[in-house]
Amino acid sequence: MFELAIIGAWAEFAVRWLHVITAMAWIGSSFYFIALDLGLRKSPHLPEGAHGEEWQVHGGGFYHIQKYLVAPAQMPEHLIWFKWESYTTWLSGFALMVLVYYLGAEFYLIDPNVMDLAVWQAVALSVGSLAFGWLIYDQICKRFVNANQTLVMVALFVVLVGMAYFYTSVFSGRASLLHLGAWTATIMSANVFMIIMPNQRVVVKDLQEGRKPDPKYGKIAKQRSTHNNYLTLPVIFLMLSNHYPLAFATEYAWIIASLVFLMGVTIRHYFNANHAGTGNPTWTWAVTAVIFILIMWLSVVPRQSAEEELAALPPAAQRFAQSEHFEEVYYAVAGRCSMCHAEEPGYPGINWAPRGLVLETEAQIARAAQQIYLQSGRSTAMPPANVSWMEDEERALIRRWYQSVTQG
Repeated sequence: MFELAIIGAWAEFAVRWLHVITAMAWIGSSFYFIALDLGLRKSPHLPEGAHGEEWQVHGGGFYHIQKYLVAPAQMPEHLIWFKWESYTTWLSGFALMVLVYYLGAEFYLIDPNVMDLAVWQAVALSVGSLAFGWLIYDQICKRFVNANQTLVMVALFVVLVGMAYFYTSVFSGRASLLHLGAWTATIMSANVFMIIMPNQRVVVKDLQEGRKPDPKYGKIAKQRSTHNNYLTLPVIFLMLSNHYPLAFATEYAWIIASLVFLMGVTIRHYFNANHAGTGNPTWTWAVTAVIFILIMWLSVVPRQSAEEELAALPPAAQRFAQSEHFEEVYYAVAGRCSMCHAEEPGYPGINWAPRGLVLETEAQIARAAQQIYLQSGRSTAMPPANVSWMEDEERALIRRWYQSVTQG
């Protein structure tokens, strides 16, 4: 009754639903506490050690909130820890990545035109990059925790641009932006799990054992919490980007992703300034609009012409494009394969080019010469079930074309 494909589809739906729910809870609490922190006010009636307070009204009741920069004089009996929203968001997100991008690596993760990876290589690069990115970020923060934090943010932005370029150099466009979002989310969740929560436990333990907590732990936690605040909006954009080819299906996807992080900074600065009562910087919306228009322009910048695309091919692929039988092969492949292997497939039920392999231009076909030879010349694997009626003469033509170059 329940096929494996049906079970897999519903498992993906369930995990995605869990991921969205927990992300909403995490982002909501993050936004709330940042707004609360920035809105705190001094009062002559504050208890000793209290930094500020705020009165709020919600749901028909009044709330009186006080913040201690280090800790109160005595440990309260009931203390609420905000952590599982973060952990569950990351765990469900990683589970979703396994279901969609690892188990479906040939369709969604790997693009042979970008880098022809084996599935295990692509998965290893994915997991390794998440760990590597966190280590680089963590070291910058630890070494410069007492430095000018604006300069620290600039350094982190440089790292971010490098990660964006790396992802677009190894994965499909869709996967590269998603991975940049996953890397950013890994930083945010690791900040909670490895920095903020351990520091808070140290403070709690000091209180329980009668020691005065060291204020450095609060300072470090504040640094990471601020980073999480500014990273939230770009992460949402990147997680939604896989639904919008204009964002990821362009050679400038890494620049688009980098600019999205700048928009996250300008938007959050507006709200942070308002919550802190330090002004109403409406200029940030003008800057955001300019950046967004630039992103729109980059998404439709004309790609290389057919001649430029051919000229940019590596020497091996150029030999296939310049061979005797190439024109005939081009028309055969375009006629039999490109209804599926296209930027916008026309075959019913195919939403993306299988394995991310697009075979519409001469350069694309020349670059994929070996795959075409193995799948359609030496075997009848493609087209599957010969749905486009590729003839034996065309398969023989593909063999002659490939062999004329390789055995030349």
